Amino acid sequence: MKNFLKVMKAISDKNRLKMAKMLQHRELCVCEIQKGLGLAQPTVSKHLKILEDAGLVISRKEGLWVNYSLNSQPDNPFASSLLGNLRHWLEDDPEIQELVERLPGLNRENLCN
Repeated sequence: MKNFLKVMKAISDKNRLKMAKMLQHRELCVCEIQKGLGLAQPTVSKHLKILEDAGLVISRKEGLWVNYSLNSQPDNPFASSLLGNLRHWLEDDPEIQELVERLPGLNRENLCN
């Protein structure tokens, strides 16, 4: 039950849910997520840590960048199931649609320098 609750609590926050929906489309760094959601950097980092601890998100260091993506092979079966279903959920939600439309304009080279 502990693993189930960890996943459900991680995705129950509106901003973390939006982050997961953004990461469905491409790998992102903190500053890209920050700009997309209009949140402070420490807030974004805290949310990403919660998603990572639940097995929903993974990070990969590349030079100065830390890239975040959805975990394609989570150990937790609840995380795996949630991520599979999340791809189909909320696609018609106006907030999610607007966020996805802004993704191409979120470019780390322009945002993080």
